[in-house]
Amino acid sequence: MPELPEVETVRRGLSPVMEGQVIARADINRPDLRWPFPPDMAARLSGYKVERLRRRSKYILADLSSGESLLIHLGMSGRMLISGDPLGQFVHDHPSPEKHDHVVLHMANGARVTFNDPRRFGAMDLLDTQNADAHKLLSSIGPEPLGNDFHEAHLVAALKGRNMPIKSALLDQRIVAGLGNIYVCETLYRAGIHPTRKAGRISAARVAGLVPIIRQVLEEAIEAGGSTLRDFKQADGELGYFQHSFDVYGREGERCRSEGCTHQVGRIVQSGRSSFYCAQCQR
Repeated sequence: MPELPEVETVRRGLSPVMEGQVIARADINRPDLRWPFPPDMAARLSGYKVERLRRRSKYILADLSSGESLLIHLGMSGRMLISGDPLGQFVHDHPSPEKHDHVVLHMANGARVTFNDPRRFGAMDLLDTQNADAHKLLSSIGPEPLGNDFHEAHLVAALKGRNMPIKSALLDQRIVAGLGNIYVCETLYRAGIHPTRKAGRISAARVAGLVPIIRQVLEEAIEAGGSTLRDFKQADGELGYFQHSFDVYGREGERCRSEGCTHQVGRIVQSGRSSFYCAQCQR
């Protein structure tokens, strides 16, 4: 499932052709994805300007001139693809419709934005912009890791006394938004913290030190266009490249990249997810 860097990469790709532009027509080609679409979705999108395109955790939000926002979640295999871009960002002719083109936004500037999702684990909804934070999918999400509300004092307080593994704590969206398995593994490796360490038993100084590392990992991933493991592509159809920079994720049995370390990257399963780590470098 796309994590924060992948979703942010998609948002940045969509922004030049959607922000400030009118959705001339919306084609809704099925009644649902993971959940049913809201009533009259096509009519509630058509004719309205996209005032702002933003991201909250792993969700993209298109704020419309109608006072509503279109919420988009990519799910496991969802892709937002641009064609016919008049700004010259991604010069693609409009392709023939495909089987899994579930929502198509025809922009007034000539661009077409298509939501394609073979597995249909993605989601779309319409919500009141002013009360977006109260939406059931957004109301319990913690601070953005690249925002001002995510800081050392917050993380230290959030993890104090926690008996859960640090890996699980950082995946908890109520503590910090948007982190997924890939970037937590990479963060803990850089921090030298074993993924099974109890969060509440890690010193406040080491917990505080996670904040700049989390930001660094995410910023590097965004700069690389995210990570492509299976289905993820950017809005222009290009692949992300951060997977070529993984220190531990997916590298089970390969040599640790830390200078002087001769250990191999190991893998354990925590709560049904693979954790990759170096037993020598992470304690």
